[in-house]
Amino acid sequence: MAEEQRTEQEKGRIFYKEITYKEIKKNEEINLLIERGNQVLSALGYTEHSKKHAAKVADTAGKILKELGFGEREIRLSKIAGYMHDIGNSINRHDHAHSGAVLAYGILKDMGMPIPEAAEVATAIGHHDEDTGTAVDVVSAALILADKTDVRRNRVQNHSIANFDIHDRVNYAVLSSSLEIKKEKQVIQMNLELDEDMCTVMDYFEIFLNRMLMCRRAAEVLGCKFKLTANGSKVC
Repeated sequence: MAEEQRTEQEKGRIFYKEITYKEIKKNEEINLLIERGNQVLSALGYTEHSKKHAAKVADTAGKILKELGFGEREIRLSKIAGYMHDIGNSINRHDHAHSGAVLAYGILKDMGMPIPEAAEVATAIGHHDEDTGTAVDVVSAALILADKTDVRRNRVQNHSIANFDIHDRVNYAVLSSSLEIKKEKQVIQMNLELDEDMCTVMDYFEIFLNRMLMCRRAAEVLGCKFKLTANGSKVC
C-alpha cells in the first residue's frame, strides 16, 4: 500500500538529473535543429553554422573557463550553451538568439535538467548576439568569447570569390586564428593571421567592431582584459 501511495505521489513530479555535454552532443533533436539552421543560413548566404561550429564553440567556451580556474558546473553549462547557441536559426536568422533560448530551455527541461541550470543556459544563448545581448554572467561570457572568435576561412559557404560580400571576404582572409588564455596576466587574447591582399586589418575591425567590443565586455565579466592582434601587431 505504501509503495502504491509513493507511486501515485510521484506521478506528477519531475525528476531532475545532471545533463552532460556528451548527452547534448548526441541528442537527435538538438543536432537536427543545428543542421536545419545551417541549411537556412547557407540558403541566405551566411557563413557555416553547422555541428562543427557548435562543437568548436562548446570546446572553446569550456577551455576558457577551465584555464581560468572556474568550476566543473560552469564549464559543463558553458559547453552545453556553446553547442546549442545557434539552434534558433532553424526558425529564423532574425532574433535567433531569443528563439534559440526558448527552444533550448524547453529541450533541456524535457531532458530533466534542473530549472536553474536550464535557465542559465537559456540566458547565455539569449545574450550571445551582438545586436541585442551582452555578457551577464560567467557562462554567457564564455559563450560570447568562444562564438565571436571562431573566425576562419572554411566557414565561408559561398564558393565563388567573385561573388563574395564584405563578410565573406573578411572571413576568407583569415588564414589562422587562435585564442590565448593568460591567467597570470588576466588577459584573453585573440591572434589573427590575415591575407592583407584580400582584407586589411582596418577592414576586419570595421566589420567586427561590435563583436570585439562584446568580447571586451565578456572578458571583463571573467576578470580579464581582451586583446586582439593581427599579423603580429596589437589592434586593441
